[in-house]
Amino acid sequence: MEKLLQVSNLQTGFSKEGKVQKILHGIDLEVNEGEIVGLVGESGSGKSVTSLSIMQLLHGTHGEVVAGEVNYKGTDLLSLKEGAMRKYRGKELSMIFQEPMTSLNPVVKIGKQMVEIIMLHMKYSKSKAEQHAISMLESVGIPRAEDIMKGYPHELSGGMLQRVMIAMQISCHPSLLIADEPTTALDVTIQAQILDLLKDIQRSSNMGILFITHDLGVVSEICDRVIVMYAGRIVEELPVEKLFEEASHPYTKGLVKSIPKIGANRKKLFSISGTVPNPSNMPKGCKFAPRCEFAMDICWEKEPDLLETTNGKSRCWLEVERKEEAYE
Repeated sequence: MEKLLQVSNLQTGFSKEGKVQKILHGIDLEVNEGEIVGLVGESGSGKSVTSLSIMQLLHGTHGEVVAGEVNYKGTDLLSLKEGAMRKYRGKELSMIFQEPMTSLNPVVKIGKQMVEIIMLHMKYSKSKAEQHAISMLESVGIPRAEDIMKGYPHELSGGMLQRVMIAMQISCHPSLLIADEPTTALDVTIQAQILDLLKDIQRSSNMGILFITHDLGVVSEICDRVIVMYAGRIVEELPVEKLFEEASHPYTKGLVKSIPKIGANRKKLFSISGTVPNPSNMPKGCKFAPRCEFAMDICWEKEPDLLETTNGKSRCWLEVERKEEAYE
């Protein structure tokens, strides 16, 4: 498989009162052609900041990438100026945002918004772009596509708007799609339809997808590999088929344990104690130590590296102990 995206040592910070508060601490990840990679973690883990950093969409905010590389097919996107980056967004890399209700311009008709993107990147005439937009809407299961083109975003339901967003983002046939919690605002039935739609699109186009979510159930449905983030760091990476039975990091295990189970309605639902730490007040050692039932003395003093494991990678001192025991 061709390697589409390789992120190396990505560090992003936000300015506050003249000082830069680092949010991402050395993110390393890859997405291959035809692969769906899940990026999971609680709110505040840094998932969305990672996606915005990759797409260089922090302009106009207090955020900036302070170090690292975002390599797309051999080109470091972080080295590009804004004008050059615009040629990649929409054409080579596309992004579906969390909330479809606010992702489209409410005062511009849907057709016009789609046609502008297609004309810009595909160099089609207006009439050809309109026909292409209609075919894209039809491909994502939208009926009466010509009528939808003439409507405004507020006239559609959340599920229909999300389909419009997907049609818009795949209309220029990108190689890589970043989907930032695209089903969060949708009910369970529509969520299942959107997931099936994304899988169908990925299979037919061999597109690579970075799928960001906090829902491990969704991950099990759509992803090939999963990357777990916590406090702006990757703490575990493993194939999705190993996630529920063979995860090694206590945080990942806690997330799995927190999933409601059928038939367990009389038992209290498990939850990880505490909250994700504030970026301005991080623990000295392992950032998960204050919430971890297995925390050792060293966990409070020194942060572990991301180590190779049997199934993937894990950032945990327990993994160091396992390796030492195996060596002995």
